[in-house]
Amino acid sequence: MAREDAEPGTVRPGGRTARVRESVLRAAGDALAEHGFDGLDLADVARRAEVGKTTVYRRWSTPTGLIADLLHDMAEQSSPRTDTGSLAGDLRANARLVVTTLTDPRQGALFKSVIAAATCDPRTAEALHRFYAIRVTEWSGCVTDAVGRGELPPGTDPDEVIRAVSAPLYYRLLASGDPLDEAAADRAAEAAVAAARAGAYVR
Repeated sequence: MAREDAEPGTVRPGGRTARVRESVLRAAGDALAEHGFDGLDLADVARRAEVGKTTVYRRWSTPTGLIADLLHDMAEQSSPRTDTGSLAGDLRANARLVVTTLTDPRQGALFKSVIAAATCDPRTAEALHRFYAIRVTEWSGCVTDAVGRGELPPGTDPDEVIRAVSAPLYYRLLASGDPLDEAAADRAAEAAVAAARAGAYVR
């Protein structure tokens, strides 16, 4: 039985409920990519998912509740970190994955919509922060491994290194409009490696 005090959309379902959740989250992602946060309507999501409106309203209550669950699901479904055996190889793989995601027609538009919503909606911001915290933690092991191999100084902050890889890529997406391509990914990774080796991220 689902907990009555649980946050809407956060109880892990099974069976038919899982299929309904999958359909609704897919429909929500499509709607966000097409119309942005301001155009996200629960009735429209229900129609796209071919489920009853009452089901969507009862389970997620609000668009922000739906976005929170969507981000939680995206974090769980994201690709695991790559282990190439070197820090440079691992961070290059991370940067290229970020670029692939942000340049995908659907995923890129979805992230832009959610990030825009997070600037003015605290609950969406909290869900977005939680999503990125999960992804940073997933990849921070490559920095910990690099410290263990002697590639980086002891005390290097793994999370800060991973954030340093993606930061310039998100800047290109949201601010500068400069090309987001493999070359940009590789430069971001190389810069993070150089800074980390120089001790810039030692706590």
